[in-house]
Amino acid sequence: MAKKNVTFFCKECGYESTGWMGKCPGCGSFNTFVESTTVTGSGKSTNTKSESPAFKASSYSWTDRRETVRLNEAGKEDYVRLSTGIEQLDVLFGGGITDGSVTLLGGEPGIGKSTILLQLANSFAGDGDILYVSGEESPAQIKMRADRLNVSGERIIICAQTCFEVIAEELSKTKPTLCIIDSIQTLYSESVNGTPGSVSQAREVTAGLIRIAKSNGLPIILVGHVTKDGAIAGPKTLEHMVDTVLYFEGDNTGAYRILRSVKNRFGRSGELAFFEMTQQGLRSVDSSNALLISGRPLEAPGSAITSAMEGARALTIEIQALAADTCYGTPQRMTSGPDRSRTSMLLAVAEQQFKLSLNTKDVFINVIGGLRITDPACDLALIVAVVSSARGIPIKSDTMILGEVGLTGELRPVSSLNLRIEEASRLGIKNIVLPSSCKNAVKNVGNMEFFFLDNVSEAADVLFS
Repeated sequence: MAKKNVTFFCKECGYESTGWMGKCPGCGSFNTFVESTTVTGSGKSTNTKSESPAFKASSYSWTDRRETVRLNEAGKEDYVRLSTGIEQLDVLFGGGITDGSVTLLGGEPGIGKSTILLQLANSFAGDGDILYVSGEESPAQIKMRADRLNVSGERIIICAQTCFEVIAEELSKTKPTLCIIDSIQTLYSESVNGTPGSVSQAREVTAGLIRIAKSNGLPIILVGHVTKDGAIAGPKTLEHMVDTVLYFEGDNTGAYRILRSVKNRFGRSGELAFFEMTQQGLRSVDSSNALLISGRPLEAPGSAITSAMEGARALTIEIQALAADTCYGTPQRMTSGPDRSRTSMLLAVAEQQFKLSLNTKDVFINVIGGLRITDPACDLALIVAVVSSARGIPIKSDTMILGEVGLTGELRPVSSLNLRIEEASRLGIKNIVLPSSCKNAVKNVGNMEFFFLDNVSEAADVLFS
């Protein structure tokens, strides 16, 4: 007989428990545990005509291998990559979409997930058809978008289904060269209890799709909804299961979109692609550096230019800071782009080194373009921008500021230095402030002037004179 197992999952991170909890031990969220009932034994029978176990949910793991081998005796797999037809996307995927790979694409509603996937389906380099599975829109709605984007759709097959077994049967019958699932939270399997989008359904349906991809060499792209914090909704295990995770960043109300590769088993993670939203869809933006620093104010306090490494690219970015007298008992610390915890640490260093009395000021820090940065080489630029705003003194023009800052105010060396310098030279930047430990690694480029510092406090003599 079938046996029911009742477990509880956290909707935010996927933490599993045998009983309900008010606070999740995994992510610290409150009231996120939901009940999930799974059936083991003789479950429901399905109507799928596909006999292959690869086209069934909850049948076996996609990583099962009968034999065990030594690492030095393991064979080498030759992966075939197919171009997306969009140069920026090919860079994110590491040169194209790999056969049998599974990609998870996340982003806020209206940011362009369905748009870019429809464009990708139209320009994909594969010879066969593309199966577009939509659980949120009808074929007529997709056709309206295709007409607006000038997508012919001759190779695109629309499957408006949400049942995994029906989709698996369609995949077995049509044998497409690419499959797009929009979105994974709308799918369900008849062999698993729970509503579509629940933790158990999302996990098992994703596992079933991965088995299909690996067994048939079929690349699959999944669209994932996001939470209010911007993370992909559902259990965190979905991101561990798939091969590639892409995130849309930036404000969906603006004209520009940033697509980041968070995870990539077939290429470099951390790569960025820049797009502009137009009436004809998303258009690649090649001059990303000019985009991030274009329109910056001249001779304005609180604006600093620095460089952040994103994957293999050096991005020249602008950090803006505003320090204003607070009207609250506790001053505010707001950041958009930099990590808030590291920013608090750098503000403490700035107050110690420059005697700014920031305990009476609200501090707001923003990275232009909606870009999130984690590169410690931007530390010095952030501190200098805060000092510039607090004192009302502009920073020296055409100057890039690089350096990691320690708690005692010392400057540490930065990585990929010459790549950053070459990019700055291409944009016409004339001065670069660097830690003294980088002196031997610098290669002179053009007519650029270099200033080498040992401590944060020395930046005032160079940048505010």
